[in-house]
Amino acid sequence: METILYIIFSGLMIGILISAPMGPIGVLVIQRTLNRGRRKGLATGLGASLSDIIYCLLTAFGLSFITGFISTHRAILQCIGSIVLVVYGIYLFINNPSKRVELPRTPAHSGTFLRDFATGFLLTFSNPLILFFIIGLFARFSFLDLPTSGLHYVLGFACIAAGAIGWWTGITYLIDKIRGRFTVRSMKRINRAIAIFVLLMAAFGIYDSLGSLLF
Repeated sequence: METILYIIFSGLMIGILISAPMGPIGVLVIQRTLNRGRRKGLATGLGASLSDIIYCLLTAFGLSFITGFISTHRAILQCIGSIVLVVYGIYLFINNPSKRVELPRTPAHSGTFLRDFATGFLLTFSNPLILFFIIGLFARFSFLDLPTSGLHYVLGFACIAAGAIGWWTGITYLIDKIRGRFTVRSMKRINRAIAIFVLLMAAFGIYDSLGSLLF
């Protein structure tokens, strides 16, 4: 039961953390929500979620060939993964997402759900560098180093999908509700809050892995 709960927790956290940073896709989702309505923004976010899940599956498939190495060097890999998250967290903190994407205001009826979905998918899928972030998250949570069966992995990836979809559902709902008070500065604040959380999580991962290595 404890293993299942950890798989659910780690899957949700990976899904949320992959989606949460306010990069180009995050800015695009927010701008479409503000300019064209929540459904347009959510469609874009769902497209991005599909791309993230595909990259997670590709990462897991690639890493499955070296599961023995991962199991033997779990603490070292967790430490490296946490360091990757530290670097990424610092980048998020100093990054200004409001300068990344600028879209003109368009009528709410323009475009279709499928077109917005495809835009989110292609924009996210065109950035394979996200693989390094996913590897860091997998290593940080030891996602592929659990005594699990195939059903556990299905549960894990379902939770990753749920975390990603839940993030876009929540953020588009929130932006839609506070659209009159939302500014470009708000995106920077969101990024910094996420960065602080990532850094705290990475610091705990480094502490835990160093404890395993030294004692």
